[in-house]
Amino acid sequence: MALPPTSTAVRIHPGKLADIRVEQLQTPTIVHPDDAIVKVLKAGLCGSDLHAYRGLEPFDAPYICGHELVGEVVALGASFGAASAEGRPALYSKLKVGDKVVSPFTCSCEECHFCRIGFPSRCVHSLLFGSPNLAGAQAQYARIPYAGGTLFLLPPELPKDLPEESFMLCGDILPTGYFAAIQALGHPNVAPIVKGESYPGVIGSIVPKVRGLQAEGARVLKEDRKLSVAIVGLGPVGICALVSLLDILTQNAVPEYTVYAVDPVPARRAKAAAILNKMTPAEAGHVKVLDIDAAKAAVKAETEKGVDAVLEIVGNDSAILLAYDLMRPFGVISSVGVHTSPQFPINGDALYTKNVAASFGRCPVRAMFPLAVDLLVRRRDVLGGVGGEEALVERVIPLSDAVNGYDKFNSMTWGKVVFDPWA
Repeated sequence: MALPPTSTAVRIHPGKLADIRVEQLQTPTIVHPDDAIVKVLKAGLCGSDLHAYRGLEPFDAPYICGHELVGEVVALGASFGAASAEGRPALYSKLKVGDKVVSPFTCSCEECHFCRIGFPSRCVHSLLFGSPNLAGAQAQYARIPYAGGTLFLLPPELPKDLPEESFMLCGDILPTGYFAAIQALGHPNVAPIVKGESYPGVIGSIVPKVRGLQAEGARVLKEDRKLSVAIVGLGPVGICALVSLLDILTQNAVPEYTVYAVDPVPARRAKAAAILNKMTPAEAGHVKVLDIDAAKAAVKAETEKGVDAVLEIVGNDSAILLAYDLMRPFGVISSVGVHTSPQFPINGDALYTKNVAASFGRCPVRAMFPLAVDLLVRRRDVLGGVGGEEALVERVIPLSDAVNGYDKFNSMTWGKVVFDPWA
């Protein structure tokens, strides 16, 4: 398939004020045998795209924005289908032109130590799409480095009632929300409540089974198994974290739990409430959607000394301080927000005083794909809609309207925005 010499893309340019431009640029080409060229069918606008837009991430040369895409493979490098593909990630043997794929927000080789143990977001070759180091997804075509280790091949048997926009969620926000939830629920500090067994025996196979490990009288009682979790930030990733959290708790039959869904922006609280209205009363009845002051008051009144875990989705100092205030001693902060402040707002003494356990950083999306796709398919009643108050994807707009899209998303006038490069 011959590609056009130029194609449309969204670029951000350096300067004191946000400068988004829709431009005709050279169409990307194969530059390495492991590359693929993908025709972008849908591309997302994410909250972390706004960091450069708001001047929080300095850069000195224009670059193509965006890191969420669902697309169709239109060209493959020489590594694909070759004899040399033996022993390499499976996609080098089976990926074909015409296949529909999702890309995570970083490229990864699937061959280094970090990829092999399940942390591809810190691959030794990792680059972030939509950054000065790698052209992004808000374009008609995108080059995918290490494509055999990066891309996720969408199986043909997926439900036909799920639109492309829904699968695009699996490139970042849905796996990231799921990651925030499991990093908290899977932590040894929270496991006694989820599993009903005291620490440290609850850790399982890595702890020797020795006599007296569970001290006499230290059994976990029914009243101890009242799980409480706060979610700070109800943007698109926060909504994905909320749906993921409720699904995991339901799947694990956790007997009693409360989720405090917190955001100061009324429109975001309204979006969360509308999505909860699509869920069963057995799920939605565990959730309280609150502003910051109301959340602090509710947690103080309803818990022993704070919530067991906080999913911090925002990525700024005030959100971290709120997470710390809401959590109990030996609680867990699971932070997936992209932080840009040079100084961490909590000192070591404060962390020690509460025995804070914290997980920070970039979701290993490529490892999370199967879980995210499974959740999307099972809960497409909640996650699969496009347009309207009850839909996670609020609107789909042409790439040519990117300047307006960034402005409206930045001002929180619009929720999740998806670009159609071919409209």
